[in-house]
Amino acid sequence: MKKSLTAITLVLALCSLNACKNNKFTKLKSGLEYKILKKGNGDKKITVGSMITMNVVTRLRDSVLYDTYVMNNKQPVPVTVSMPSFNGDLMEGLPMLAEGDSAIFIVPADSMARGGQLPPFIKKGDKLAYTVKIVSVSSAAEYQKKQQEADEQQKVTDDKLIQDYIAANHIQAQKTPSGIYFTIQKAGNGKHPIATDKVKVQYKGSLMDGKVFDSSYEKGEPVEFALNQVIPGWTEGIQLFEEGGKGQLIIPSPLAYGKNPPPGSGIEPNSVLIFDIELLKINASK
Repeated sequence: MKKSLTAITLVLALCSLNACKNNKFTKLKSGLEYKILKKGNGDKKITVGSMITMNVVTRLRDSVLYDTYVMNNKQPVPVTVSMPSFNGDLMEGLPMLAEGDSAIFIVPADSMARGGQLPPFIKKGDKLAYTVKIVSVSSAAEYQKKQQEADEQQKVTDDKLIQDYIAANHIQAQKTPSGIYFTIQKAGNGKHPIATDKVKVQYKGSLMDGKVFDSSYEKGEPVEFALNQVIPGWTEGIQLFEEGGKGQLIIPSPLAYGKNPPPGSGIEPNSVLIFDIELLKINASK
């Protein structure tokens, strides 16, 4: 029987706490302390430059600060392994591990601050406990290739969903080469923004089931932003509209938030997003 994520988290957290109390750790000259919890069957060793994904529970005293088993959309976090940047850096410990391994690392908070001011919730002399489980190990190039392949497959899945949605709702939409579908409901003054422009828009963001997850109309005022600082689907899609125009964008998930939508947004991983857009003003870049 598979353990629930909550149960796994609790076990890891208790392991971390109990290990700290029992002081069964090896301490390196840098100040990093560690304990190997379990060696997996993986033969992919971590080296500097590796791209890894790992589940991690971070604890400060008796409090959990971060837990990928319940946060981060319950997905392991990707990390590029680098040379240690301070005494006791977690990066010193990760190369001890391979794919499938799990361990606890104790990092001195004072060293992490590197002479700077600690956050108010961290006291001088505190230590942060990281309980990690290495999910995958690859080179940066391998990881990027896998992500691109996964995105392309997700686009195929999303495109079928979008086509079904368009047919069911009798929408006459055009498709861009990247996979965005759009409709122009009102033409503007003929002026299109470019990717480096700032724009002012009114918008409503919905899921395919009609649930609204965000709306400038509900906030009472339009929003202004640089087109190169938003999701790729907006950077490309809003350039399709003319100043003063309006329409709709249907954006496949890899061009929206993909697997990692903002916490608390109401957007599930790999969600197609629908935006009703009014392009009110273009502030051209200089």
